[in-house]
Amino acid sequence: MLEDIKQESRQTINDISARGKSNLEAMPHARTLYDLEKLYGEGLEYLSHGESFLNLFQARFQPKGLYILDEPEAPLSPLKQLTLISMIKEMITENAQFIIATHSPILMAIPEAEILSIENGTLKKVSYDELEHVTLTRDFLNNPETFLRHL
Repeated sequence: MLEDIKQESRQTINDISARGKSNLEAMPHARTLYDLEKLYGEGLEYLSHGESFLNLFQARFQPKGLYILDEPEAPLSPLKQLTLISMIKEMITENAQFIIATHSPILMAIPEAEILSIENGTLKKVSYDELEHVTLTRDFLNNPETFLRHL
């Protein structure tokens, strides 16, 4: 899709040039190309799903920003989730704030995060080790056979 937009803009610019039209007519299309490359870099369409999401996050994160992320781990491998944590930590040092809805025990481990759980429609502050996703994942990794034999 991104490559389609870029190709369409390039084609329109070429068509305008071939017709001998004013460069002013091509400016919006040139601006589109410039913005896409500035925000996302060249070759985003050749990255894995997770890598492209990390590039998107990197392009959008700004100092002093407020970010609300809903399950950002969905396209990310465990290693890429650690990369995201590193990016978040860096942005926090630049006064950015994050509200993250996640099921990922990896993302829930962000240092100094305030973890809230919704229980019976009420927000409750909980510790990392109390979280069901953390205990279930830990128990599974310690003894997968216990869980898998029931399937």
